[in-house]
Amino acid sequence: MNVDIPEGRNAIEYVWGEMVPGIGPAAANFSLSVYAHTTLGLREFEAARLRIAQINGCLFCLDWRTEREGLKVEEEFADAVAEWRTTDAFDERTRLAAEYAERYALDHHGLDEQFWDRMTAHYSQTEIVELTMSLGSWLAFGRLNRVLGLDALCVLPGH
Repeated sequence: MNVDIPEGRNAIEYVWGEMVPGIGPAAANFSLSVYAHTTLGLREFEAARLRIAQINGCLFCLDWRTEREGLKVEEEFADAVAEWRTTDAFDERTRLAAEYAERYALDHHGLDEQFWDRMTAHYSQTEIVELTMSLGSWLAFGRLNRVLGLDALCVLPGH
């Protein structure tokens, strides 16, 4: 842990809720909003989220599987995400979601016209903005938890 937590306090609640009360709760609400209000399909959502988790190395994010109406992606899905370029487990939207996540996190200046031509052929403008906001949330907050050493302690409210 790279921040001091008062004895007997829940580290996640303390850091995200009390240390910076003007920022932490707002960040937590944004983080939860991408799950509560997404319009993206589960597979493309999870492909993007897991690719960011793999890049960030956030332990909680790597273990987490988003559930919708009792459904989660299959157990081997994370391995397919790591091999998004060559896996036959993905349709084009899912593959693009994983690619976008990787390029967003590692080479956002390299998002060229050819990439955007492929994205706009498979995603609406609204979906692209939603996916981009989700990527920003996962990149920032997964990395925050990893850097501060909170990722082994993280639990989303209600889960």
